[in-house]
Amino acid sequence: MAERSQKEVWRLTPWLMIALLLVNFILMAFDARDKSTGQRVVRAWTQTAADFVQSPVTTVTAAIANYFYSISSLRSAQSENDLLKQRVQELEVELKQSEDLSAENSRLRSILELREQSKYKVLTARIIGRDPSAWFDSSIVDRGSLDGVTLYMPVVTNGGLVGRVTAVSPLTSQVDLLTRSTSGVGAVVGQIGASSALGVVSGSSKKDLLEMRYVPGNIDVQVGQVVFTTGQDEIFPPGLKIGEIVNVVSGSATTPHIIEIRPAARLDSMQEVGILLYQPGEKPEFDQKLPNAVKK
Repeated sequence: MAERSQKEVWRLTPWLMIALLLVNFILMAFDARDKSTGQRVVRAWTQTAADFVQSPVTTVTAAIANYFYSISSLRSAQSENDLLKQRVQELEVELKQSEDLSAENSRLRSILELREQSKYKVLTARIIGRDPSAWFDSSIVDRGSLDGVTLYMPVVTNGGLVGRVTAVSPLTSQVDLLTRSTSGVGAVVGQIGASSALGVVSGSSKKDLLEMRYVPGNIDVQVGQVVFTTGQDEIFPPGLKIGEIVNVVSGSATTPHIIEIRPAARLDSMQEVGILLYQPGEKPEFDQKLPNAVKK
């Protein structure tokens, strides 16, 4: 038994020596220091090994963090972009409202000037509807019989003649525009009393133009001349501007001119108009009785 134990001891002795040498090496390595820095060599090795493992981990972690940060930033930028778009839309609406108010003020000032310049009482009215048929040749205004409006009263803007009232209710009225084919206005080319180019203006087959007929072909008429009402139709007072001549189909001594006129009023974009509270004067009543030759 003793001999066997001795053999086992000799067999383990090399391993013990190796273990002791390894422990000694570890202790020496642990205690070894860098001459220049005085730092333990084991610590430097440990940091190197840690950096070898930590570097890729840090890289992957940073990439993942940057990815989620990019998503968060993108969502934040999108939300901010949506807010900016909404603000831009709000500013556009405010600008449009400001422009509309400015345009409305300008139109109302022009109607006010018309009231001041006109020798007739002018009732301001707003267009609240348009006839979708017949080239928009009729409009509805927010004034009616309760405001003193009656049939056939002239309707104007600061630019010129618009049309006449053809239907009246207590609160609203219908206005037939000059462009309506059934309209008819006694008119003169040039100033009343200074021109003999008399005729009748009515709507034409062209949506934005009027037509003047019955002007004798031997009277000189030129493009650019202005056409006014004569008052002979007993609907419109004399001197209202109808429009400007844009084309003349010349007639002859036996054939009248055909004259095309662009309306002075912007009939397609009106929003406010003035109703002239105008009633034509009554015709004088001629005495049909024969004078007495002899009085008894």
